[in-house]
Amino acid sequence: MDKFIFKDEPEENKGLTTAKADKYWRILIVDDDESVHQVTSLVLADAEIEGRKLQLVSAYSSEQARKLLKGDDSFALAFVDVVMETDHAGLELVEWIRDELKNQAIRLILRTGQAGSAPEAKVIKDFDINDYKEKTDFTSGKMITSVYAGIRAYRDIMTIQRSLDGFKQLITATHDLLKINQIRSFGSAALQHLLSLMNVESSALYIARNHIDFDQSASNMIIACTGKYISESDSLESSAIDEPIKALISETFARKAHYSDDQCFIGYYETGESGNSAASVLYIEFEQDAEHFKTNLAELYVTNVALILEGLTQRHEIERTQTEMLYLVGEAIETRNHHIGSHAQRVSLLSALFAQKLGLSERFVSAIKIAAPLHDIGKVAIPDHILNKPDKLTEEEWRVMKTHATLGSEILARSKASISQLGARIAHYQHENWDGSGYPEGLQGEEIPVEARIAAIANVFDTLGNDRCYSRKWQMDEIKDHIAAQRGLQFEPRLVDILFANFEEFAAIRQQFPETE
Repeated sequence: MDKFIFKDEPEENKGLTTAKADKYWRILIVDDDESVHQVTSLVLADAEIEGRKLQLVSAYSSEQARKLLKGDDSFALAFVDVVMETDHAGLELVEWIRDELKNQAIRLILRTGQAGSAPEAKVIKDFDINDYKEKTDFTSGKMITSVYAGIRAYRDIMTIQRSLDGFKQLITATHDLLKINQIRSFGSAALQHLLSLMNVESSALYIARNHIDFDQSASNMIIACTGKYISESDSLESSAIDEPIKALISETFARKAHYSDDQCFIGYYETGESGNSAASVLYIEFEQDAEHFKTNLAELYVTNVALILEGLTQRHEIERTQTEMLYLVGEAIETRNHHIGSHAQRVSLLSALFAQKLGLSERFVSAIKIAAPLHDIGKVAIPDHILNKPDKLTEEEWRVMKTHATLGSEILARSKASISQLGARIAHYQHENWDGSGYPEGLQGEEIPVEARIAAIANVFDTLGNDRCYSRKWQMDEIKDHIAAQRGLQFEPRLVDILFANFEEFAAIRQQFPETE
């Protein structure tokens, strides 16, 4: 099973969090008359809208207002005087806010003591404002009414904007996750996207998965986690998570339903088919309050995550099964040489390591790892008296033996799968030599497919270290001398150099999967 996956802890945010900033409705007062600021502050001093106080900020010119607004988009509403530095300074500020600053959320209430310089009908028509008031008619009651209306409009706009932003993030996050092939990387990325998507601080977050197989055996594992319960365990039962939280997660699996309170949110997401079901649970523990946690968005996101996770898990299971089956087939071919070992598995891992050191793509590395065990599949058609002959083969027997390359290629080429086609090329060309002296076609240099060049040196490196009916086991120094002597003859020089530069890494594969009698 996978080990815990830990999301890197974010650097401390020295600015205001969204939750803290949202505890006030911020209002900007733009007017060159100090008494207007004083009266506005007096009227709105005790106002509270939907549980939040008002925070008033003063600007005494349009230029000062621009500086404030450039670096701060948290204002919900602004009172703007028309006449300040110029007769139309306020109108120009409104145009700048909407057209250049591109701030469509802030509610703008235009105030004027000289209505004749900015007629209401023309201003309402030509400028994107939300209200127009003459100062002589702007009573305390009307001011409070305007503020309530403006704040509520701003709230609704921001709700829509957050939903749109969240939806965009959801699409982006899901798209990014679909690109990830490894469960460990997937788990970490899922947590990172979730915290960003929710815009909420969390002290602990987990994705746990429970799987029931065809035989009704159950297993659970933690796919990913971040937070305060750091543990090397990958199972829920043995993890360092507090027992009450373990119980909540287990109960969520049992109830098959979401759970939430002021401290946490636990989502339940079921996937799989009858007889082979799986379910995932997301646990989020809130560091502060849950006020800003978007439950619906979280459920939509994690539903997608659960489906992607299940598809990824099933694909990995299929790939693992295929790989194991190919190892078994490769080893079954080896038993015809009266030898039982792990040759096919070692050639698989050695080939993958060579491909990796060559800088080939991750997709190619994975493919050659699966295909390499079948490099000698054509030997199934070679008679036993030739395959297991301890003495030197006659010319006719050698001619028959060499047909295994073509036969193996023909067997694998019947499949249209890309990995089978790769395996067919390995089987067909693995006995071609770099200098052109090999068979079956006498190719040389880079005419030989790279996968065959890799499998050739991996096969020889491993085979020489094992006892065979036709040869004794070679010592490691003898193997190194032989491969060095064949550099540029049998083997591609670059591959020989890679082997010697990383010899301990290659030799470790032989030690990890030793021969068994």
